[in-house]
Amino acid sequence: MTASIVILGVFVADACFRADRPPNMGETLLGNSFALGPGGKGSNQAVATARAGGDARFLTRLGRDTFAEMALKTWADAGVTPVITQHDDAYTGAAYIFVEEATGDNAIIICPGVAQTISPADIDTWSQEITSARVFMTQLEQPMDAAFHALRVAREGSTTTILNPAPAASLPDGMLGYCDYVTPNETEAEGLTGIAVTSLDDARRAADGLMAAGAGAAIITLGARGALYHDGERSVHVPAFDAGPVHETTGAGDAFNGAFATALARGDDPVDAVRFGSAAAGLSVTRPGAANSMPMREEIEALLAR
Repeated sequence: MTASIVILGVFVADACFRADRPPNMGETLLGNSFALGPGGKGSNQAVATARAGGDARFLTRLGRDTFAEMALKTWADAGVTPVITQHDDAYTGAAYIFVEEATGDNAIIICPGVAQTISPADIDTWSQEITSARVFMTQLEQPMDAAFHALRVAREGSTTTILNPAPAASLPDGMLGYCDYVTPNETEAEGLTGIAVTSLDDARRAADGLMAAGAGAAIITLGARGALYHDGERSVHVPAFDAGPVHETTGAGDAFNGAFATALARGDDPVDAVRFGSAAAGLSVTRPGAANSMPMREEIEALLAR
């Protein structure tokens, strides 16, 4: 196991509907299938981290309800250590996921529930967990001020920091200055920099923009084209890994981030960590679900060895 990786984020129960197309407003369609399972970017990344061989600790808030029970079982099965509070007066998060049958592409609506009340005061309570970790990672499903404060606490404690800026949102001035690594996809990179990412050169320009705003390095995930690592000295394109037919893309970015954090925490070179993350993402898209699609370390290593 690697040294501790602490993830701040949200758990939601994913209600996943598969159909040939999304309904128009006012229209009812007959779907092809339905599944209910564990999700939420932070929780998915914690599961991905643990399955990839990392010592994952997850910081969040839950309600006291059926979805909270799902969360606790998911983390126990994956080997994630929960560092949480539970609340009787609010609900555990939930998400609607539409998956287009022909392509596996998805559209999502998230209601974070009680995790939407995570505050900077919670971060202060969890500060010892954050500063004692090798790597701290967060996203943007919980409130922005909590994510910003957590990155600041981590950096002041000399913990390596990763920001996955998803879902897409504007960042407060100075936030990227606390990020050793920022990991947007093409859409998120465009939202943060104003540069449409349609080529590798575009990705490099966007990465330069993120570094100019303070990030130590940028990793722009490019879907079927892989990922670009860019730190001002090296700019390396890591092609996508073909692990089989694509079932759905839900959770691929979370698989990447969890495995990337795991590799960094064990001391891998950042480019090698991107390869490890990309292999995990390649495996995840061949499987249904989000948390349930996260691969094990042995599977990732076998794909890298092909």
